[in-house]
Amino acid sequence: MNNNKALFGKIVLHAAGILVACIALFPLLWMAIAGFKAKTEVLSTPFRFFPERWLVGNYISILQDNMFLKSMIITFGGAVLFAALSLAINASAAYVFARLEFRFKRVLWVYVIMTMFIPGMAILVTSFIVVTKLQMLDTLAVLVLPGVASAGHMFFIRQFYLNIPLALEEAALIDGAGRFKIFTHIFLPMSYPVFVIVGIGSYLGYWNSFVWPTMTVTNVNLFQIMQYLATFRSERGTEMGMLMAGSSLAAVPTIVLFLIFQKYIIRGIKISGLK
Repeated sequence: MNNNKALFGKIVLHAAGILVACIALFPLLWMAIAGFKAKTEVLSTPFRFFPERWLVGNYISILQDNMFLKSMIITFGGAVLFAALSLAINASAAYVFARLEFRFKRVLWVYVIMTMFIPGMAILVTSFIVVTKLQMLDTLAVLVLPGVASAGHMFFIRQFYLNIPLALEEAALIDGAGRFKIFTHIFLPMSYPVFVIVGIGSYLGYWNSFVWPTMTVTNVNLFQIMQYLATFRSERGTEMGMLMAGSSLAAVPTIVLFLIFQKYIIRGIKISGLK
C-alpha cells in the first residue's frame, strides 16, 4: 500500500512538472512557430497555433538583415564582457567583506546592501545625467560599466565565501601565501557553481535590457538586440512574421547557455540558501 502511494505521488509530481513546463514553454513555442507564418496570419482571428502554410522566408529574411546580425553580435559581445567584469568586481568585493577586517567594514557593508532596495528606475534620470557629463553616450562603455557592481551579486558570493572553511585560508597564510594568492588559488577555483549563477544573471540582465540602451545609445552600429526588435516593430509593424522570427533567434543564445550550464545552475540554486 505504501509503495502504491509513493508511486502515485511520483506520478502526480511528474505530471504537475510536465504541466508547468508546457505552460512556461507555450509562449516561446508559439513565437518560434509564428515565425513560419505569413505576416497577416500571426495575429489573425480565430487563433491558429500552426500556420496554414509553413514559410521559412521570415527566418531567411531576418538573417539576411545586416542590422539584425550586427545587433546580435554587439549584444553578445557586450553581455560576455559585462558578465566577466561583473564576476571580477563583485567576487573581489565579496572576498574583502567576507574575509578581511578593516575599519568601518560593517558601515560600508550596510551601505552596499542598502542599494539593493533602490529600484533601478528611481535612479535612471540621475544615472543618465552622470554618464552624459562623463561623455559616455553612444559608447559600449555606457552599456557595460554602470551596472557591473551589484550589491545582490556581492551578497550572494559573500554568503558562499563565508562557508569556505577558514582552515584552508589559515594553512595558506602559514605557507606564506598573500591575500591575492589565496583569493586566486583557493577561493576562485571553488567558486565555479556560484559564478555560473552570477555570470548568467549578469548576462541575462544585459541581454534583455531595453530602457537603458534606448536612453543612452542612438548610434545604430551599437544598437542592442532589444533595441533593434523594438525599432523593427515601430518601423515595420506589419511584418509580424519576421518580428517573431527575429525574437525567436534572439532567444537562442540564452537557451543554449542554459542547456550548457543547467547542472551548475541547479547546484547554485541549492547553495543559495547557505548562511
